[in-house]
Amino acid sequence: MSTNLTSDGIIAFIPIIVAATTATLGMLGIAIKRDHFWNTTLMLGGLTLALISSVWAWQYLPTEAVTDLFIVDAHAHFYMLAILIATIACIILAYPYMQSHSGNREELYLLMVLAATGGMVLVCSRHFAGLFIGLELLSIPMYGLAAYSFQRSHSLEAGIKYLLLSAVATAFLLFGMALLYAHTGQLSYAGIEQALQANNSVSTNLVWTGTSMMLVAFAFKLSLVPFHLWTPDVYEGAPAPVTAFLATASKIAVIGALLRFLYTVPALNSEYLREVLAILAGISIIGGNLLALLQTNVKRLLAFSSIAHFGYLLIALVASQQVLVATGIYISAYLLATLTTFGTIAYVSSPYQGTDIEELDRYQGLFWHSPYLATALTVALLSLAGIPLTAGFIGKFYVMFVGVNTAHWWLLGTLVIGTVIGIAYYLRIITTLYVTASSTNQIRLPIGWNHTISGAMLIIIGILVILLGAYPQPLLIIIPSTITNLG
Repeated sequence: MSTNLTSDGIIAFIPIIVAATTATLGMLGIAIKRDHFWNTTLMLGGLTLALISSVWAWQYLPTEAVTDLFIVDAHAHFYMLAILIATIACIILAYPYMQSHSGNREELYLLMVLAATGGMVLVCSRHFAGLFIGLELLSIPMYGLAAYSFQRSHSLEAGIKYLLLSAVATAFLLFGMALLYAHTGQLSYAGIEQALQANNSVSTNLVWTGTSMMLVAFAFKLSLVPFHLWTPDVYEGAPAPVTAFLATASKIAVIGALLRFLYTVPALNSEYLREVLAILAGISIIGGNLLALLQTNVKRLLAFSSIAHFGYLLIALVASQQVLVATGIYISAYLLATLTTFGTIAYVSSPYQGTDIEELDRYQGLFWHSPYLATALTVALLSLAGIPLTAGFIGKFYVMFVGVNTAHWWLLGTLVIGTVIGIAYYLRIITTLYVTASSTNQIRLPIGWNHTISGAMLIIIGILVILLGAYPQPLLIIIPSTITNLG
């Protein structure tokens, strides 16, 4: 492994450099002059440049080691693109939402860019130092984002809960790293793998204790049962654009890091670990769906739903066959559908009114006031439910495919049961959109050029969900041909 930063390494790292530079310029811009429009434009422009540079670097240098801490390969490029797309979409949604916010508005975008930079660092990490830096750079801005609507007690509660529980998860992560280092004397993933193979000591208590403690930290960040208790409260308390960011960019970065860790250190990815992951997947699928079924608050419903979705995703990790392809397709479908669902909440709640429109009965008759937006939301919910001709169906099909190939029948049974339960509460939201609204519950949709851009983006994402569901070939070509191994 290279210890020096070469010119090729700098080129491969350009997306992260651009994102970090954008954050720095954003801080300078806020210090010089507060201007909501220009500061937002600066952040969007920087992230768009990072997105373009990531696509270019992917073509120019498909795989490049960047010192001992990081590697930028197809896996990293794919997840960096997903993080950047999610962040750009969330900033576009946040701009009209923050128009009437009584506090400082510009820091919201700055924190999102910093968190996105941390997520990009995280998916490139192949060393415990890089993993910790990326995870903390991702998590620390999220504390402020969750509590950004400080006028609301729910928002402050969300920020404090996320801070305290995340600190506990970080402690588990560091203790797990320390135990693995104590046993192997290595901090890099490749070094740990070599030491474990050389000593033939994978099954020692120290190794399994360390790995289990690290898995607890990842499970918390992915809100898997039983480490999910923070999720509904934080989702409900955070501003709607922040909830969209947390549900997409943050979790996608963590699953990308978990995949690299498990499949760069295959000695740890044993039958014992897969059994633990299978249990986490099963209880997350059933628990998340059953809890979602009881909710009337849309944010809390989608929070519990996200728990189930990452349970589905763990099935691919348990199967350990074509896992990178299956997770890539599922993440793509989940990203588009989740952006649309939480984006709709942000859109109808814009501008900031002190609280979000999140009670289910408030969405009665939305179709009759905004048919395009309601249709996009319907498509996204159908995709999350895994209905055919949506991207979500393709994602679940691939997860089921790898599960069948490896004969994980009981996990596939939980997937089917969870999907049936999910259809029930997703259809409950959909039917609400098409009934006649009472005058007291009617949503008054915002009007303005910034709202138009947000609405158009949601409609375009909804169309993509249908296109990729009806004709998934572009997605199937891109992911298998690029995400083939981890460095």
